[in-house]
Amino acid sequence: MSPSEISPPRAWTVSALCRAVADALDTQFNPVSLRGEISGFSRAASGHCYFSIKDDTGQIRCAMFRRAASLMDFAPRDGELVEVRGRLGVYEARGDLQLIVESMERAGQGVLFEQFLRLKAKLEAEGLFDAGHKRSLPAQPRAIGVVTSLGAAAWHDVVTALQRRVPHIPVLMAPALVQGAGAAATLALALQAMYALTAEDNPLCPPVDVILLVRGGGSMEDLWSFNDENLARVIAQSPVPLICGVGHETDFTIADFVADVRAPTPTAAAEMAATDRGVGIEALSVLEHRLNRGLLRQQDRQAQRLDAVAARLGVGLVRQQERQSQRLNAVASRLGRPQALLVQHNQWLDQLAGRLQMGVRSQFMAQGHQLERLSDRLGFNRAQQVPQRAQRLERAALRLSSVDPHRVLERGYAWLSDDQGQALTHAGQFQPGQNVQATLSDGVVPLVVSLK
Repeated sequence: MSPSEISPPRAWTVSALCRAVADALDTQFNPVSLRGEISGFSRAASGHCYFSIKDDTGQIRCAMFRRAASLMDFAPRDGELVEVRGRLGVYEARGDLQLIVESMERAGQGVLFEQFLRLKAKLEAEGLFDAGHKRSLPAQPRAIGVVTSLGAAAWHDVVTALQRRVPHIPVLMAPALVQGAGAAATLALALQAMYALTAEDNPLCPPVDVILLVRGGGSMEDLWSFNDENLARVIAQSPVPLICGVGHETDFTIADFVADVRAPTPTAAAEMAATDRGVGIEALSVLEHRLNRGLLRQQDRQAQRLDAVAARLGVGLVRQQERQSQRLNAVASRLGRPQALLVQHNQWLDQLAGRLQMGVRSQFMAQGHQLERLSDRLGFNRAQQVPQRAQRLERAALRLSSVDPHRVLERGYAWLSDDQGQALTHAGQFQPGQNVQATLSDGVVPLVVSLK
């Protein structure tokens, strides 16, 4: 038979081939039960769950829809050994082999999870998790230390949060690997390098008063470096309070239990590290208001005292003159009004009146000078506060401008949101065919998700 007589193979369309493979799988394998460890588990806002089931040499992508997920009597976690039942098929949008899970049961602990539990029990028995060892965080640290990967999103999140809340506090960074072989050792070295910066006599920078150990979310394997025994012991040796913000709110590592404070996310760790500058500014404003009111009250009291002294001196002068007149009249009546004695008493009375008038003037002048000094001090304080507040307002405006989200968009970034305007920040939030809006610096672009 000549080559021209050989019929060419059938030309399939992609979707038709995917459906044919799915039909063949359904006929030969379904329904199927599968036993393995959970990896990369995530639950979307819709309630659907996505994960992989793996063993030592292979893995299969799985999807568990909301109805089936609502029937589970436990919360699946990465590393757990489970047994799932479902139907094997092909996800045509990507051409991926996929197991649609209809039920899931625990089948014992996975290898990694068992190692985690053994190390947790060992360190807990040694007292590394005791609440009595936990230290409170300083309200206003002199400097903040951060240990993470220089290229990680966690570093950007921490710096952004600290710049927004406490831009006046220096931030020092010790870079380290946060995933993969050798990451735990680099984390321990970075922490020890940061411990050296907590010394009071450090001539290069203010002493670090709190340390952040942070990393973004991931699977149990991604976060495994933070379950290292040596790293846990290095964390326990921290000379200052240490905040651990690793993964998401549902992720727990050995480092979380040893640290003084566990934060659900890296951003939350940054927010815990120091009191927001706005709180301090508000407290200063309250104190300033109290000081102004105190100065005004002091000024009023001094004016009242001056009026009272003047009133007392005036009444005393009149009474003294009356007494002297009475004494003079009495002496004159006894002596038959001798002219010399009358002149002498008149002179004495004039001297007393002059002395009293001088005393009154001296008191008035002294009180007046004191009132002027208080008024000058009050005016000086007010004159100083106005430019200081203006400078603080200008600095705040510059910092606010530096974190303007529109400037971030102008550098090529985009803000993704769904039809309801909710922000999309994780890959697990995207569904094939989902309508998405990308907000750029100069407008909004509608997109459709096509996951690969």
